[in-house]
Amino acid sequence: MYDHIGLKVKDLAASRRFYETALAPLGHVLGSHDDTYAGLGPKDAPALWLYATKGAKGPGTHVAFRAADHKAVDAFYKAGLKAGAQDNGGPGPRPDYSPTYYAAFLIDPDGNNVEAVCL
Repeated sequence: MYDHIGLKVKDLAASRRFYETALAPLGHVLGSHDDTYAGLGPKDAPALWLYATKGAKGPGTHVAFRAADHKAVDAFYKAGLKAGAQDNGGPGPRPDYSPTYYAAFLIDPDGNNVEAVCL
């Protein structure tokens, strides 16, 4: 169901230390990271993303749902808009994420960033 989740955190270093330590017994490791974000999860497949909140504006939580194919991503986007969501990035390839990443983004009624993704 879920592909990945993003959380805004007040202290990225402290949150990174916590999640690295707490998730290590489950086999999860720190992946891609810098001073503004950290990705954790299975090696080479981070699924929990932490984002520093300093000066950050916009959605609080990010949830990405896995879609079966491009048509499902497109349908998610159209249905979400019809249900009252706001556009946060229409369906399409996201080559900066990966060569096969196809996704659409919506802002739900509570301001969360909701994504459907097909890899």
